[in-house]
Amino acid sequence: MPTHKLLSLPWEILARPDQRAPDGDWLTWLILAGRGWGKTRTGAEWVHANANRYGRWVIAGRTSADLRDIMIEGESGLLRTAPPGNRPVYQSSRMRLAWPNGAVAVLRSADEPEGFRGLQAEAIWADELAAWKYPDAWDQLQLGLRLGPRPRQVVTTTPKPTRLVRDLLKASQTVATRGSTYDNRANLAPAFFQQVITKYEGTRMGRQELHAEILDDVPGALWTRELIQSFMPPRIERHGIVEYDLARVVVAIDPAVSAGEESDETGIVVAGIDVMGRGHVLADRSCRLSPDGWARRAVEAYREFKADRIVAEVNNGGDLVEAVLRTVDQNIPYTAVHASRGKRVRAEPVAALYEQGRVTHADEFPDLEDQMCSFTPESGDSPDRLDALVWAISHLMLGSSTSGEFSTVA
Repeated sequence: MPTHKLLSLPWEILARPDQRAPDGDWLTWLILAGRGWGKTRTGAEWVHANANRYGRWVIAGRTSADLRDIMIEGESGLLRTAPPGNRPVYQSSRMRLAWPNGAVAVLRSADEPEGFRGLQAEAIWADELAAWKYPDAWDQLQLGLRLGPRPRQVVTTTPKPTRLVRDLLKASQTVATRGSTYDNRANLAPAFFQQVITKYEGTRMGRQELHAEILDDVPGALWTRELIQSFMPPRIERHGIVEYDLARVVVAIDPAVSAGEESDETGIVVAGIDVMGRGHVLADRSCRLSPDGWARRAVEAYREFKADRIVAEVNNGGDLVEAVLRTVDQNIPYTAVHASRGKRVRAEPVAALYEQGRVTHADEFPDLEDQMCSFTPESGDSPDRLDALVWAISHLMLGSSTSGEFSTVA
């Protein structure tokens, strides 16, 4: 049946049993499902079903584009699936949805965590939580879920082994629904299975993206999730401003050789070492930008964290890396790094520091941690964030003997 005809049928007829809200006294309905399972439609229909019950909503997407193009205006989004007589008005300039009965939903992007501060809600729909870059956005969202006698939230996401997903699964008031792409095969185009699904079936990506498995350890990888521990570095207050109290801080760069949409990212990682000799990963500012763009981002991180030096790999860029940085700040303290050994050889001593509990993360860095826990000699990828991390920790804690050759420029 054509999609537009399916959309015209009542959800009570279309919904599979696993797409119906669970019974019981739950706070969070966590839907962990593969691509095409129907997560967006299920989330939207749960909102429709409860628009007359809850008056204050927050609807949160991974990015502003996802929020608009998928959750609100998408084929299975709130506007296209709204039942007759209860269609909300999309006030895009105010980032709101307003229903005829007076219920209001505030729309927010997880890319802007500050936008969640101060919000209060009776109900929440959050999409693709496993891909949110800033855990603080989720924390602020939870602090606002406090209105009404029985607040509730639905989280729809393709799973990744992030700390947010793990914590939600462990929570006593979470009910989890799991599903694979195949559960919704009857409503998906045959070409999708022939050309896309068959390509990834049997692969690690297929296990995650199609069958919604939470993949933890990769055989042969140097890091596991358990090795990556969170710990807030020592801090001090100066003139009312709280800063990290660290002996040294560096910004490490693994520059990309090109800047197109399909190019590798430029890895930018900030790390420090305290007076006890413990390493702390403070930020992951990696990006896919032009040389001027990543240089400005690196210098901004240098200033924000009051770093002592920028460390950059120059195997591909040579003198160009330093020249680009100095167009942003002529006086930046700079160290060029020449990789004289393979990536695994460089990474092994850093992984050993994690095993010894001598390196911790000040926050959750999902993309960086994914690279750390999936990199093997056979992976064939270019772990830009991981490379930047290795250079930062090596410079702070290992010196040049284990990772490559360092040449310092004032």
